[in-house]
Amino acid sequence: MSRKSIRLAAVAGAVALACTATGIAVAAPGDNGQGQNENGQGHNGQDKDKDKGRDRDGKHVLLISVDGMHQADLAWYVKQHPNSALANLAGNGEQYTNAQTTNPSDSFPGMVAQLTGATAGQSGVYYDDTFNHDLLPAGTTDCAHTPKGAEVAMTEAMDRNQSALDAGQGLAGLPDSILGMTGNPATLLNPAAMPVDPATCKPVYPNQYLQVNSVFDVLHAAGKVTAWSDKHPAYSILEGKSGNAIDDLFTPEINSDSPVAGKDWTKDNKVTQQYDGYKVQAVINEIDGYDHGRTKKVGEPAIFGMNFQAVSTAQKLPTSNGMTGGYQADGVTPGPLLSGALDYVDGQLGRLLGELKSTGADKDTTVIVSAKHGQSPTKPGDLTRIDDAPILTALNAAWKAKHPEATHDLVAFSVDDDAMLLWLSDRSQAAADFAKQFLLANNGTGNDIGGNPKAYTKSGLTEVHAGADAAAYLGAPADDPRHPDLVGVAQVGTVYTGGKSKIAEHGGANPADRNVPLVVFGPGAKKAVVHEAVLTTQIAPTILKLTGENPQKLDAAKGNGVNVLPNLG
Repeated sequence: MSRKSIRLAAVAGAVALACTATGIAVAAPGDNGQGQNENGQGHNGQDKDKDKGRDRDGKHVLLISVDGMHQADLAWYVKQHPNSALANLAGNGEQYTNAQTTNPSDSFPGMVAQLTGATAGQSGVYYDDTFNHDLLPAGTTDCAHTPKGAEVAMTEAMDRNQSALDAGQGLAGLPDSILGMTGNPATLLNPAAMPVDPATCKPVYPNQYLQVNSVFDVLHAAGKVTAWSDKHPAYSILEGKSGNAIDDLFTPEINSDSPVAGKDWTKDNKVTQQYDGYKVQAVINEIDGYDHGRTKKVGEPAIFGMNFQAVSTAQKLPTSNGMTGGYQADGVTPGPLLSGALDYVDGQLGRLLGELKSTGADKDTTVIVSAKHGQSPTKPGDLTRIDDAPILTALNAAWKAKHPEATHDLVAFSVDDDAMLLWLSDRSQAAADFAKQFLLANNGTGNDIGGNPKAYTKSGLTEVHAGADAAAYLGAPADDPRHPDLVGVAQVGTVYTGGKSKIAEHGGANPADRNVPLVVFGPGAKKAVVHEAVLTTQIAPTILKLTGENPQKLDAAKGNGVNVLPNLG
């Protein structure tokens, strides 16, 4: 992802808000702010009260996110492979053919939505790497005199060691030993890489940043076992307000060094599949009633699951393993690399379903399959790669030319994959409107799928929401210190990158970004196809209903109209 930040010495026009406006919880992970309990132990098993007679019976939900997958991919695969695991799920479960993920369609708000029921404007999580006008930069010690405004990078940048698959735990024999990774990855985060709360002058952990509770909070409080597997230790954001709502959180770092020299696990689809396989094995261990490393018997979790990365990387890579990535010219038929990735995911889903059946857990475990996000564009001919760095440099120059008294660039921070999100040093409506007008008047030349020059207009955007309109567009309060000050909706095909190594991205609001599969299969569902429009935020209350808890216990469900998925059995 492309991100550019400028640490401000002062933020013109910034509004100083109370600490409560940042949505920061009081308790840090493990209660002492370092992912440990009061005895200095992590919560990877030995120090958890769940191991002292807590209920392990009842109903269970296995949630799977196939990142990048579209509803159209599911329909194509089922038609081509009628005897596949995906065909079994779709054909014998509740298939929602008109499901949409969040906007922005980044992985972080996408996963948060499925497990909290909250949109980005409600959760306060707009991307994995954002800016907050009311926090202090990482490493701040003089909190009384440091101007507010900080990057919030809940990515591999927050790891102790982002080059290591175990994020710096120090396991010997990696990658084969990765299942020995702690189930409490908050202990692997570097506090010095976290933004600082001006009220307490302490680092803000990911779980403290979340403004709403999660299904893990509700189920853990009910005495039920919880687990999850994802791609960064910063996914401890899902740990909830208490900081320990996930009993077993397995998060090998996907952007670490892979076995292929010079590449992380996303840059080669074969090793992406290898990476996904570790999480599949973790889930199999959990189906069998163990923790993710199969070292301790804890019982099948009430809620558990994982995300797959193989489809996403196969959509984004131009080539890998001697095969072409993405889709064929029609934008529907997967190319060889993507077809193989879909086969891989289908095979692994078959393993999970088989394990549920062999243990008898299929009788009380409902499986939900969806995606954090889709990917755009799907048609190779639509692709326009645009290097946005010169665009933002020109914007800043134009601002300073008009405002010679300005001591800072207008753009304090930006995120731009196949959307453009800008946080501005001047939060006035006039400044936001200036940026909007500049971007919509800017034309230039990018490159196409073959790397050839391709003209673009309006900075690659189709519409721009600025200032108060940006807040309203994202469903956030106008004075929210977290929301982008400008949101640019990309033209179909726009991917912001200075190179030629991507043919698709996500994060934006185009149909291919947001149209994802959603299937509910098992004892909590019935065989049906539902064409009614639904949102992935409805997965969270559905999980609670399926596990026998009240969906209204979710903060996002209270008064926000977030309902259980319709027509369930």
